[in-house]
Amino acid sequence: MLDSALCVSVSHTSQYRLVRIWFRLVSRLGDGVFWYTLMAAILITQQQSGLLPVLHMAIVGLTGTLLYKWLKRKTHRPRPAQVHQDVWVTGKPLDYFSFPSGHTLHAVVFSVVALFYYPQLAAILIPFAMMVAMSRVVLGLHYPSDVLAGAAIGYLLAQLSFQLLAITS
Repeated sequence: MLDSALCVSVSHTSQYRLVRIWFRLVSRLGDGVFWYTLMAAILITQQQSGLLPVLHMAIVGLTGTLLYKWLKRKTHRPRPAQVHQDVWVTGKPLDYFSFPSGHTLHAVVFSVVALFYYPQLAAILIPFAMMVAMSRVVLGLHYPSDVLAGAAIGYLLAQLSFQLLAITS
């Protein structure tokens, strides 16, 4: 009940043009543009020493994609606007189901892995990941619980990848 009420309330903020434009941009960048650009920048600036971080990010990114798509097919949670007529939808979903938020999962997993190698990027990555998560609710595409679950899964996936790296090193 609280999840639905928050979703409806927060989605109404997208009626304001600047809010809508900003969060559409953030969401679009969170589709992968930002992360691929970051990976390319790491390779260009770090060259050889950037290979491991970029490979790590690519592997957890692919794993995250496979995991969230599998979860969406298993849970079949409808998007908020399919259930609540008063949700303002101002973005276009990439797929049909809502749980978990793939954008948020990727924002968190990429950020956590990138920050492991480059903690100096925290001032950029943490706010951006938070805005990606917020964008999904503001645009009416996810419930807050979808976003929280995506964040938790992304964090756990990153932590698991660190454990696997420690085992193979």
